[in-house]
Amino acid sequence: MKRLLSGIAMVALLAQPIAVAAKEKEPVKIAGPSNAKGVTTVAIGAFNVGFIFESTDSKAATGGLMGAFGGATKAKSELVGVTPSMMQSIADAAYADFVGQLSAQGYAVQQPDALFGHSALAKTKSLGVPLELSVQLEKGSKGKATYFKPSALPSLLMIPGDHSGGGGFGGIGMNMSIGQASMALANYARDAGVGVIDVTYLIDFSNQKRPGAFSFGGGIEVNSGLSVTADYSRVTLIAPNGKQSIITVKAPVAVEGEFVEKANASTGTEKAVQSTANVVGGFAAAANIGLPRFGKTRKFQFTAKPEAYEAGAVKAASLANTLLVGRLGALR
Repeated sequence: MKRLLSGIAMVALLAQPIAVAAKEKEPVKIAGPSNAKGVTTVAIGAFNVGFIFESTDSKAATGGLMGAFGGATKAKSELVGVTPSMMQSIADAAYADFVGQLSAQGYAVQQPDALFGHSALAKTKSLGVPLELSVQLEKGSKGKATYFKPSALPSLLMIPGDHSGGGGFGGIGMNMSIGQASMALANYARDAGVGVIDVTYLIDFSNQKRPGAFSFGGGIEVNSGLSVTADYSRVTLIAPNGKQSIITVKAPVAVEGEFVEKANASTGTEKAVQSTANVVGGFAAAANIGLPRFGKTRKFQFTAKPEAYEAGAVKAASLANTLLVGRLGALR
């Protein structure tokens, strides 16, 4: 049975401030806007929600005693306490909200069977569910994410551009599956004369302001917001002519609140070794002796508050839906 959010959690969520971050930026980037014109009936071929569970963010050293202090400052963050059932519930709620918002915009949304039962998709195979992938974030930032599809869709499909990995998608087989899925969805769009929608969201638990320029000694501040990330979250409409309109989130859609508990997971020994290494490096530089620049590494563990985390992630996805569906409707 689908987990339901408690009334208390939802009331608490509604009382929290909500913002689209980086207001100086355009909230979205649109490629191929004219391809969405006139499309009124759509099928949803993919709706994938990724959850970042581990991230490493780096900042290069700046200055110090004769340039000796530093090396890179790194923040290693890990999220625990989010269960598969929570992620599935979030993906299901985000999908239902997306379909509802499409309908409210005047789109006719086909049932999944119309698409997935069509001969155009007969040879397509679902990627693994859940799907675990490495993600290359901004320069100096990388992480690991787990992707879920909504229960309403029988397969987890991706098309080129849905995911940015550190070294590709992870293999020839996966790249072939992505190419086949893209071709199959385009073939269905042509055969059925409808638009096919592909959605991918990546949810960040630490709401990093990457590449970061904040505290612990000029390094990176890690906080506990939730956001649908910029650049890695988007909606693609494949038009009946096979061409695409792509709307990409360019400013993180963030929800502020107490969704996790943060703890510094660095051991005392690790802190002492790094501190000693940096001091020694400083004296060596003063004596004109070259030594490695050790920098600082801090480890943070985030423990999710289950009901609050789930409500926050659903709200962030719903806000992203509003942003992207609104822009898509305007192109029609």
